[in-house]
Amino acid sequence: MDVVSMEWRDVLVASWPVDPDVVAARLPDGVEVDTFDGRAWLSAVPFVMRNVRPFDVPASIGRTFGELNLRTYVTGDAGPGIYFFNLDANDRLGVALARTLFQLPYYRAEMNVTRTGDAVEFRSHRTHGGVPDLDFDATYEPVGETETASPGTLEAFLLERYRFYTAGRSRLFCGEVAHEPWRLAHADATFRTNDLFAANGFETPDSVPHLVYSPGVDVTAERVRVV
Repeated sequence: MDVVSMEWRDVLVASWPVDPDVVAARLPDGVEVDTFDGRAWLSAVPFVMRNVRPFDVPASIGRTFGELNLRTYVTGDAGPGIYFFNLDANDRLGVALARTLFQLPYYRAEMNVTRTGDAVEFRSHRTHGGVPDLDFDATYEPVGETETASPGTLEAFLLERYRFYTAGRSRLFCGEVAHEPWRLAHADATFRTNDLFAANGFETPDSVPHLVYSPGVDVTAERVRVV
């Protein structure tokens, strides 16, 4: 049953190929690394959460805030999905509810997101206590027109996933989301500061990331269930 409605806007997905063994060592029991061309992928995803509210409630009462996550791609008993290493957000209530309802590793952060033309400047400073520091400062923008991802492409592998896995209370949980297929454009991005890898115990890749931008999708999410 759907419990939350929201809009994901001005989304950058910056993805680095990494050795599958590096990612596998960080995953909980019950999920395995999903690969594309023999490589695992770690994606930095800054975006704006707009009008987050209980399902079937008017958008006018929703909450809007920035979010930043580091994620990878996995398979499990429920099928292919996403595994999040962190989700930082600048909404205290949203962080508390997400940690409770979805068992996700949400952390409080101060964020500033500004738009100048097509360019999005995204700055984040983690304020959550008891976890590693995390600062992020980047500017990104779309290049060219948007289109849906073709099956079998890296873009489809990274974006066309409607399930996430999360570990909590010594159990593995799974959640489902629903939205229209992503419309994607190539992107340019400048990363002035990116602590996502270090804060999650990874070495920062020295390769050039694969960059895509989406204006966003409207999303509904179900309550998580035990796998």
